[in-house]
Amino acid sequence: MPPSSSFRPAKAYRHLFFDLDHTLWDFEKNADETLRTLFIHYDLGRFGTFTVEEFIDRYRDINHALWRLYQGGKITQQQLRSTRFTRTLVRLGVAEADVPEGISQHFTDLLPTKSAVFPFTYDMLRYLQTKYTLHLITNGFKEIQYIKLDSSQLTPYFQEVITSECSGCLKPDRRMFEHALERTGASAEESLMIGDNLECDVLGAFNAGIDQVYFNPEKRRHFNEVTYEISCLSELKEIL
Repeated sequence: MPPSSSFRPAKAYRHLFFDLDHTLWDFEKNADETLRTLFIHYDLGRFGTFTVEEFIDRYRDINHALWRLYQGGKITQQQLRSTRFTRTLVRLGVAEADVPEGISQHFTDLLPTKSAVFPFTYDMLRYLQTKYTLHLITNGFKEIQYIKLDSSQLTPYFQEVITSECSGCLKPDRRMFEHALERTGASAEESLMIGDNLECDVLGAFNAGIDQVYFNPEKRRHFNEVTYEISCLSELKEIL
């Protein structure tokens, strides 16, 4: 079925569940800034085989592929963290023995201290906070997500933060959404999930009986059935 193209009257929602990365917290912008810092710090230009832009592009591709494996239960959190920079630099022509020691941990420590969010994030959260109870549901690693929230001053807006580690499963597993409902005391009928990922956020919420807002800032074409679709967070005012 084609995606929803117009907004419909909202149900009597009481609980809003937000994804964090790529929905509120601008992961790509923050990651790019962090990678540029690492490129300079470890003098990666000395290898002479790639530019900082090529480093960022290759890292992004490899990281996305590893995250898909992690979300599919095929690799562990530690395997994701320990292999992404080695794979990136080796594919850019660096000998594995020359991959800087500690670069992966440095990235993990530095990234969550960045604070870029999507346009209208704070305006919408202030507006919604007066009308609904707000929560986060994220596949991101628990300790990192809390640092991101503090660094970007998002912590005060959310009552509960549900991570894959606390629920024991990953989106789109419906059990993660059911855990979120149980933990927050919300029912599926009075809840709404807002996220950027058609599989993890939209399909996962749908399978748990929860309405969804697909955040699609790049206006990617798709053929999924969604409850609502927006390209800018400011459009939430038209729904809620």
